[in-house]
Amino acid sequence: MAAQGSAGDAALRRAAEQWLLWDKNPKTSAIVKQLLAEGNAGELQKYFGSRMEFGTAGLRAAMGAGISHMNDLTIIQTTQGFCRYLEKNFSDLKKRGVVIGFDARAHLSSGGSSKRFARLAANTFISQGVPVYLFSDIIPTPFVPYTVTHLKLCAGIMVTASHNPKQDNGYKVYWENGAQIISPHDKGISQAIEENQEPWPQAWDDKLIDSSLLLHDPYAMVNKEYFKDIQKQCFHRNINKETNLKFVHTSVHGVGHKFVQLAFKAFDLSPPFAVPEQKDPDPEFPTVKYPNPEEGKGVLTLSFALAEKDGAKIILANDPDADRLAVAEKQESGEWKVFSGNELGALLGWWIFTCWKNNNRDTCAIKDVYMLSSTVSSKILRAIALKEGFHFEETLTGFKWMGNRAKQLMDQGKAVLFAFEEAIGYMCCPAVLDKDGVSAAVITAEMASFLATRNLSLSQQLKAVYDEYGFHITKASYFICHDPKVIQQLFDNLRNFDGKNTYPKSCGRFKVSGIRDLTTGYDSSQPDQKAILPTSKSSQMITFTFANGGVATMRTSGTEPKIKYYSELCAPPGNSDVEQLKKELDELVNALEKHFFQPEKNNLQRKTE
Repeated sequence: MAAQGSAGDAALRRAAEQWLLWDKNPKTSAIVKQLLAEGNAGELQKYFGSRMEFGTAGLRAAMGAGISHMNDLTIIQTTQGFCRYLEKNFSDLKKRGVVIGFDARAHLSSGGSSKRFARLAANTFISQGVPVYLFSDIIPTPFVPYTVTHLKLCAGIMVTASHNPKQDNGYKVYWENGAQIISPHDKGISQAIEENQEPWPQAWDDKLIDSSLLLHDPYAMVNKEYFKDIQKQCFHRNINKETNLKFVHTSVHGVGHKFVQLAFKAFDLSPPFAVPEQKDPDPEFPTVKYPNPEEGKGVLTLSFALAEKDGAKIILANDPDADRLAVAEKQESGEWKVFSGNELGALLGWWIFTCWKNNNRDTCAIKDVYMLSSTVSSKILRAIALKEGFHFEETLTGFKWMGNRAKQLMDQGKAVLFAFEEAIGYMCCPAVLDKDGVSAAVITAEMASFLATRNLSLSQQLKAVYDEYGFHITKASYFICHDPKVIQQLFDNLRNFDGKNTYPKSCGRFKVSGIRDLTTGYDSSQPDQKAILPTSKSSQMITFTFANGGVATMRTSGTEPKIKYYSELCAPPGNSDVEQLKKELDELVNALEKHFFQPEKNNLQRKTE
């Protein structure tokens, strides 16, 4: 055992020594020198035990030294691999080029920042003769896929960790179609990274790019063109000009402030009140525990205070890279209602279809209209589509699937009006094939302004949507688990519930009527018992359908140590006993937690408000 340990320790030391030959960042190399001097195998394991995995979401990890963290050297290595992979796939890469954007994240102790990583990535491409469109300032994530499409580039990179904790950063990749990459590109890029570890001769000399003719700044052009394109979704300019409705906006210390202000201007809406303590980018996110508006009211405390002071009825909150949107509305009781991602998805779906219908008198056109949502999101769009006659499709979880499917449909001449996922992500505008919190914010503001002319609030309209298309009650949460073995065991138990290869037949008092396992590819509802949606062995995902019409999905997160669940109870139009439906769903969720998650036995940590 000791021999094996010492062999492992020696391999870690070799990896660290190799690192020092290549790393020219004084802060990270000092950390590694210190680790070697102390000879602490446990610490070395943390930094050099395994390389960050490049998946379809790109990279997402803490900033720091070593191959398991985001830093100058791992960015150089990743970009070298990505560059070689693109050269293999595009004969015209040196003509078309790539776009690179960044958010405002920074990490003093390791000298890493999104801007620094973006410059190093740009330098890697330029050293190989590839044109780079590098934004000169921080931007929202959706600007990168927009630029890929608009300039017909080969690929895009966004350096951001979205709403992750402050120490994290990420490297998100888009393909030439303007959507996030899907398999097998992640495998191909990962392989190319492994083959291109040693920094190329000019890898560290990022000052070279400033005088290069291959460097372009798309900032001014995209700021003009993007806002021109989203105006195609502006249908009530006169109402916008006149509305007395007031809005508060927070960018939660991220990049969104300036761009949401510009979006309001593009729609002729008065600018929203900005939460002063949160409007400027700050990598420390000092006023929030987590910079994630999805976490609920805690992130919106300052927004509520400003709204009360200025008499605003509606709060719009972007996450730090402005690709997500949370919305809250003051109710007549004086309470604030924070809409779930599914509720806002229902409202935006209804609104965008209504606007389309009012502007398209040709009834035949509806046969080419589509809306999409991910499989763990509410099925409300399906209910609207069934009644109104357009197409609805569900995809696997994540905008990479919806963006790629939307592009396929658009290439066939179809109109994809809207796509959403319950994690407060909305694609309201076909110019961006990814979630976009900027366009979603201003379209929500126009919808609210229009409803105000009818003396309707967003909450009242949501009820009207459910009255017309059937109530869809949803509940989602998660447990935190840092031990992959426990997660694996939990899902193995569900697949071998009453003996080998048997799934649960019930969950407490609720009878299971169907099972779809997108990890193994099993689907009890299909004649051949094979799932139609693509399967992935690298992530866990099981959906249970219950005899009472409930549906619950359990899945692992691709970017966080979470086991998530999503549940929904759908009622046909006319069933207005909402309280009974809510009670039934609460009981189902309690049973799911007790029997399938078993939090005490598995030592799972509940989501805290």
